[in-house]
Amino acid sequence: MIFTAVMSIAAFICYGIDKHRARRGSRRLDESLLIGLGILGGAPGALIAMKVFRHKTRHRRFWAVNFAALTVYLMLFIHIVLKTGFINSVF
Repeated sequence: MIFTAVMSIAAFICYGIDKHRARRGSRRLDESLLIGLGILGGAPGALIAMKVFRHKTRHRRFWAVNFAALTVYLMLFIHIVLKTGFINSVF
């Protein structure tokens, strides 16, 4: 959970940097970096950044990869919660 939060913050910051550089016309971040951050756990931050900065919103590949990664991470989280009995210990 902490890893995903850190990766989401990193993705959010990188999308912001890339948008800023795009406006200025300077050297941009590689698209593979932005997509990689989403795959490695930063999908929530990447999706939020796409909306906040209105950046990469026309690229279906970015939406697809980030939603797919988010779905996988949510399924993994639910599996871990159910497997460990975390819900039963809380309630």
